[in-house]
Amino acid sequence: MGIKEECGVFGIYNPRGETAASSIYYGLSSLQHRGQESCGIAVFDTNGPKGNMCVHRGMGLVNEVFKEDTLKGLNGNLGIGHVRYSTTGAATLDNAQPLVMNYIKGTLALAHNGNLVNTDELRSELARTGAIFRTTTDSEIIAYEIARARVGAHTVEEAISQTASKIKGAYGLVIASPRKLIGVRDPLGIRPLCLGKRDASYIIASESCALTAIGAQFIRDIQPGEIVTVSHDGISSSFVPKKPKTAHCIFEYIYFARLDSVLDGVSVYESRKKAGAALAKAYPAKADLVTGVPDSGITAAQGYAEEAGLPFGLAFYKNSYVGRTFIKPTQKERESSVRLKLSVLTDTVKDKDIVLVDDSIVRGTTITNLIHLLKHAGAGKVHVRISSPPFLYPCYFGTDVPSRRLLLAASHSSEEIRRRIGADSLGYMRVEDLSSTVNGLPVCKACFDNNYPIFL
Repeated sequence: MGIKEECGVFGIYNPRGETAASSIYYGLSSLQHRGQESCGIAVFDTNGPKGNMCVHRGMGLVNEVFKEDTLKGLNGNLGIGHVRYSTTGAATLDNAQPLVMNYIKGTLALAHNGNLVNTDELRSELARTGAIFRTTTDSEIIAYEIARARVGAHTVEEAISQTASKIKGAYGLVIASPRKLIGVRDPLGIRPLCLGKRDASYIIASESCALTAIGAQFIRDIQPGEIVTVSHDGISSSFVPKKPKTAHCIFEYIYFARLDSVLDGVSVYESRKKAGAALAKAYPAKADLVTGVPDSGITAAQGYAEEAGLPFGLAFYKNSYVGRTFIKPTQKERESSVRLKLSVLTDTVKDKDIVLVDDSIVRGTTITNLIHLLKHAGAGKVHVRISSPPFLYPCYFGTDVPSRRLLLAASHSSEEIRRRIGADSLGYMRVEDLSSTVNGLPVCKACFDNNYPIFL
């Protein structure tokens, strides 16, 4: 699996003055799967001097960046947080979020999940006005546009609406001003965003699992194109001027989102089981055991096994204590890295024909190594089933699907890929079956079929 996670955003406001930082910490920890490069928290004290903000950002995981003393220093009852994987901009502390923007009418902090497709155009336009950029991210573009619009707008929501009419792409935003928490979702609904409540606090987060982590109740998904404002006066909502047809990212269900999340009314767990069942119908195999690649392939493997009437079992032990590893320069070292993270349960696979389910093939390196490990442990045939269609086109909306030249399926047929990875058979999810896995929800699947909704 070569696709990297998205970013994750989280915001909370407690009008009674309860400190926000610890809740943001736990919320971000539950969204850690969406980004492991950097993280940050920014908080306002709505009962203190207007604009009094505390912020802390760092490189690494949430529990590496935030210690107890650090959290105690983040005093405020309104705040936002971010976990980052870089799809634009280098993995440096300068690009860590939340971004903080000081402008003529005050201060705002912004955390962004997604990607814009008209960044160059907007950056050039802003540069002509004298804007000086500190980062290479499109998140800073959004912050600048909001700050610029705010000068002539009556409210920050009006400035956000004006900005939304200019930016094009995918975004789930949480924004903190000195007195308001604001969530914004792109008009297509590509990136997820939801609203929750715990006692007097309101929460906005990328996934519902973050609400569960802090004991909050899920209220609803924030709608595509919706701007939700939480303030001392309660909740209000408005919509960006133009709302095209929605196109939710299908890969949120295939891989990105956590298994216990529900996105736009669709259970991620059930979606992955349905994907496995669809694979079993389209590409049956004669085998003794169905297994999955940890973690996201396991649920699809269960769905495959149930539909096919085959036994399901775990063939790999995942070492949860292995830290982040870097790409190794030689094939031998890459194989060692895979063995460090995953080891085969030999007694489970020896002398058995296996159906091995994974969520995707990008370059083919990982699945090749896993097939080799299975056969080295005594497995017979290994039939590979992939719960997504072949990646043929890049993604421009915040998913790290690389250029076509790096996508194995863009230059090789399925049969060529099968031989290359050493599988005895290979079956991909059919594009026409994707809709059934998400209960007919309108989805973006451009990385599979070249139909980019932003350009329609």
